[in-house]
Amino acid sequence: MDPVTIAILFVFGLAVGSFINVVALRYRGDHFSFSPKVIGGRSHCPHCGRTLRWFELVPLASFIVQGGRCRRCRARIGWQYPLVELLSGAIFAAVPYVIAAHAVGGAPGVAAAAPALAALWVIAFELLLLIAYIDLRLQIVPDELTALLGAAAVFAAVFTAGASFGANQSSLGALAAPFGLQGNIWINRLAAAAIGAGFFALLIAVTRGRGMGWGDVKLAAPLGFLFGWPDIVFLFAAAFVAGALVGIWLLLRTKKTMKSAIPFVPFLALGAGFMFFFGASAIGAYLHIIGV
Repeated sequence: MDPVTIAILFVFGLAVGSFINVVALRYRGDHFSFSPKVIGGRSHCPHCGRTLRWFELVPLASFIVQGGRCRRCRARIGWQYPLVELLSGAIFAAVPYVIAAHAVGGAPGVAAAAPALAALWVIAFELLLLIAYIDLRLQIVPDELTALLGAAAVFAAVFTAGASFGANQSSLGALAAPFGLQGNIWINRLAAAAIGAGFFALLIAVTRGRGMGWGDVKLAAPLGFLFGWPDIVFLFAAAFVAGALVGIWLLLRTKKTMKSAIPFVPFLALGAGFMFFFGASAIGAYLHIIGV
């Protein structure tokens, strides 16, 4: 991928990130995520209520030019707006780059399927970003977004299986072989989905509903199908490590207690990003350190 293509994808991703901000901030849990009642209507300042002009809605640029404040009331604009836009732009630029890098030197089917796979993985990560944002705000995991993630996971498996990317295209490469279930992509992905959902359901049973929500259980299934076995195990491990570190920081720096609820989907999204971009190298380095 040339730098111009990456830049174009990044800018387009910024625009999609702006849309994600709209959906996540307007969603209340009582309507379909993309219904007119959620995405309809003009954008306005949440402080003074003034309808925003087009030049106040340019992704990232408007925030920088206006110094992170409303042009009229000068109230501060939340940092979540540019942060989500930047994350979305990074997804649009980095995910296709990684998939294109894997396709270089591969079989003809690999190169042909790479654009479709890149689009599906971008959709999956954008959905994870939106779900994580909504969970962070409302501690809700919308079923329709989980279903869309599942659809993206199924289509990604179809293209992976048909493109000669390898039996399962695990991000761990050869490191996945000792874990088994590497002969058939559909058995692998179904097993990962069942193991992921079953593990979270077990946590709910053990903690009597205090350690995890059913939205997390339903989300674990499409995540398992998307990443496959054994990637989903390391994804969960990365998510729990990140969650533990943030939980400790919140205990030390805020009024949070051990009984305080912390949304877990953002950590699952972090774990997914870790596995997609750094899984093989990080786990390979760890195994080398311990002499395996």
